[in-house]
Amino acid sequence: MAVDQQIIRDEDLLDKLKDARESILREIRKAVLGQDEAVEQVLLSLFVGGHSILTGVPGLAKTLLVRTIASVLDLSFKRIQFTPDLMPADITGTEIIEEDRVTGRRDLQFIRGPVFANIILADEINRTPPKTQAALLEAMQEGNVTVQGTTYPLPKPFFVLATQNPIEMEGTYPLPEAQLDRFMFNVHMGYLPEEDEVAVVKLTTTPQDVKFSRLMSADEIIAFQRLVRKVPAADSVTRYAVNLVHTSRPGTPKAPDFVNRWLTWGGSIRASQFLVLAGKARAIFNGRYNVSYEDIRAVAQPVLRHRLLTNFQAESEKVNSDQIIQKLIEAVPEPKSGLS
Repeated sequence: MAVDQQIIRDEDLLDKLKDARESILREIRKAVLGQDEAVEQVLLSLFVGGHSILTGVPGLAKTLLVRTIASVLDLSFKRIQFTPDLMPADITGTEIIEEDRVTGRRDLQFIRGPVFANIILADEINRTPPKTQAALLEAMQEGNVTVQGTTYPLPKPFFVLATQNPIEMEGTYPLPEAQLDRFMFNVHMGYLPEEDEVAVVKLTTTPQDVKFSRLMSADEIIAFQRLVRKVPAADSVTRYAVNLVHTSRPGTPKAPDFVNRWLTWGGSIRASQFLVLAGKARAIFNGRYNVSYEDIRAVAQPVLRHRLLTNFQAESEKVNSDQIIQKLIEAVPEPKSGLS
């Protein structure tokens, strides 16, 4: 009986998320126009509980997008501007000595840093030294911070969106591949089509008084994150996701010629995990309680683009990771029916 009640609750959650999807997108479009694909990818990673890198040139509303999502989902939001002089304590917080005015006793008190919020915008994360980057990445991995031997839990849900500017690399500290691998998605934001850009200019050059409906609480998002992991994925779909990643690894038996030619490094096991989890999130976003091959293909670009390390040969031939991922999708067949 308890199992039946749990199934009913899960179905209710599924229906609620399906109904909320369009409402969330409609609210976000009040402030952010023409970036529906990027918006959906950020939401997918949030409902999985993953973190994302958002890549795009300046002026494409990256900060506005994150702030708007935080408002619509009724989550706390903090923006950290990464600079060369930013220290780990500027992110995590620090202990200070405070004196009790009555007793004169002095005690250490922890002052929380900006990392204590549901959504963190790590703006230009590659502009700060590795030690400070590592402080944020540790918080992402562990879900807490440790200062002077004391551990402090971070709010739940906890989601980091890090931005990188792809055109200005002077004075930057690019994230190593092992650290990039901790991010679920690399969300690409490109220039808008002309008509969308006209609409944005009209919207932003007139008086604005945008008010957002708060559609979802932190507790509901945590419930949706649990629901995503319950979505069944057939063995054949899981194998398809794993095959995509295996095929991206140069020097392995499954690697096609173009992988050996253009890549130094392929996707990790974490890539396979995120492909399946993102596919599950996409399925329930579309009102389905099962994962399809198309779900896996649809999330392959944001999951894999920062995990494939291209070589000099690819650079000389002007081949990027997105083009290689598309060729992987074309090269890897769906498993035959009946095989697991």
